[in-house]
Amino acid sequence: MTVDRDGAAHVAVPGTKLTGEATQLVRDTTSELIYHHSRRVYFFGSLQGRNRDLSFDPELLYLGALFHDLGLNTAFHNSGRRFEVDSADEARRFLTSHGVPEDSVRRVWTAIALHTTPGIPEFMEPEVALVTAGVEYDVLGIGYADISAADRAEILALHPRPDFKRRILKAFHEGIRSKPQTTFGNVKADVLEHFEPGFERGDFVRTILDSPWEE
Repeated sequence: MTVDRDGAAHVAVPGTKLTGEATQLVRDTTSELIYHHSRRVYFFGSLQGRNRDLSFDPELLYLGALFHDLGLNTAFHNSGRRFEVDSADEARRFLTSHGVPEDSVRRVWTAIALHTTPGIPEFMEPEVALVTAGVEYDVLGIGYADISAADRAEILALHPRPDFKRRILKAFHEGIRSKPQTTFGNVKADVLEHFEPGFERGDFVRTILDSPWEE
């Protein structure tokens, strides 16, 4: 197998004007950590799509992967919204401004918004399922053995992940620490519980029992 800037592990990056401009936007507005992670999500998600015999649109998968963590940027720290929604909204703005059909915009938005909500994306459109599959592979190692060591090595040669575990956790922490309320009921509460002094996790049962309803 050969590696070049347009693909790895027999997975090509769609060479469209749209993907080119999206790549440049992400490179200009986020860190190398997030850029390389996002590209790996595309490659790993594509390979998992092949493993699962899913028919998917590579361009939409690429765009979902590329934008999925953009909401961690400093510009969104005080948005009051989940970073996943900020990321999805940025993708929607970009795609809409380029005249992408609404159904395609919806798929990309949904793929990004749900990528940290396990147990749902896998039952939705392939692009939605595979953004999550790529994230789960790169961040959590879910399905690690599903992709060969040779393919992993080729992807990592193109997009390395030095000290990735520590660095991605730091990026998550920095991206959400100013809006802890957005982690209620989702996996990012674990990040703040580990790294943010004084953080108190929301309690769903307590919220019900303490609601203003008289019983």
